[in-house]
Amino acid sequence: MSQLDTRVPAVLLRIDRNPFHHGTLGAVRSLGRAGVDVHVVADVTGSPVRRSRFLRRLHPPPAPGATPADIAAVLLGVAARMERPAVLIPMDDAGAIAVSRLRADLADAYLLPQQPTELPERVADKAELAGLCAAADVPHPATVVPESAAQAASAAWRFGLPVVAKWSRPWLLPAGSGLRSTVVVRSTREARDLYLRSEEAGSRLLLQEFLPPGPYRDWFFHGYADRSGAVRGGGSGRKLCSWPRGAGLTAVGEWSPNTQVRALSERLTAALGYRGVLDLDYRRCGDTGRYHLLDFNPRPGAQFRLFADTAGLDVVRAQHLDLTHRPLPEGSPRPGRSFVVENYAPPAALRPAPHGRELAWYAADDPAPGRAMWGLWGLHVARRLLGRLRRPGPAVTPSGPPRIVHQVPPPPSPLPTPADEDAASRR
Repeated sequence: MSQLDTRVPAVLLRIDRNPFHHGTLGAVRSLGRAGVDVHVVADVTGSPVRRSRFLRRLHPPPAPGATPADIAAVLLGVAARMERPAVLIPMDDAGAIAVSRLRADLADAYLLPQQPTELPERVADKAELAGLCAAADVPHPATVVPESAAQAASAAWRFGLPVVAKWSRPWLLPAGSGLRSTVVVRSTREARDLYLRSEEAGSRLLLQEFLPPGPYRDWFFHGYADRSGAVRGGGSGRKLCSWPRGAGLTAVGEWSPNTQVRALSERLTAALGYRGVLDLDYRRCGDTGRYHLLDFNPRPGAQFRLFADTAGLDVVRAQHLDLTHRPLPEGSPRPGRSFVVENYAPPAALRPAPHGRELAWYAADDPAPGRAMWGLWGLHVARRLLGRLRRPGPAVTPSGPPRIVHQVPPPPSPLPTPADEDAASRR
């Protein structure tokens, strides 16, 4: 018998037009395996997700550039086809922000976490996040918001290259622009040229202090903050491989309990009064041992299925259980379990996995998406290579200091002990 209330359907919303969003497939499988009818509101044209046997029905997403009223109309139209309110789970930042803004309009049709309307937008905005971290005493890399192309170049030089460049509201990036939410900038000209595309990007450019990667430095934390504020259904993990390298999504990850990462995550969640699913990214400073929060995503991370415990609980099941007033089962963590995105890290998918492994695309009980992925991925890569264009920007002379938004002075903190490092090296 399912732990979930299978009378209550689930609706997954994704506004982003990414056909290879494996997190959507993970949510379809997790809820579908529990007997829940899963509806997806997304563009899955050319996506392996549409092949899943656990998908009940696809619905057309809001059109690109849709207004909040347009998004509400789409979601209410989907709800009208159901016999009772459904659990609504946004799978991208744009969806999470839209749903939170539309809470009053959607309240009769969907079950939603109760939290301040503007909170998902504030945590997803990279500029806002710096101030939120400062208020909660959570370390965050020193960040500046340049007010001109010259200041962008000057800031990059003052930080010391390389620096990290981010768009404050990456969900506004236009499709086909070639702009990425986060890049590592290695010259003042790169910083200047990025700033000159701010109008095209639709939000402000941020430059952040670069914390060098290294063994045991890249971490993430997933969880679900329930109605009482307790964080359930997730855990801390290490990013072993990213795509693109250095500033991308998790291609290979491992469940690795980390008390400091969990404590920081729970501290920030409690300070904000956040409710719902969250996905946080951290990097440990090699000099101080401090964990710095890099990103706060108010929705499931694409690799959330890594944290399925011995009771089968993960963040999307936790949300369904909590919003239907069912108890969340008490399972045990599964440290050492790995997660691999096959198209980004094929060799890792073939290595032995003594503690268990979750593949992004292939599953023995749902093999069709995995088979479809390879053919579709090959076509996708070919189209991207043929369509890639370079867009050089005009030269600008640096002048004037940038405006400092936030810098967390790292208080003394113990570095990992030799015993900790030895234990880590044996994993």
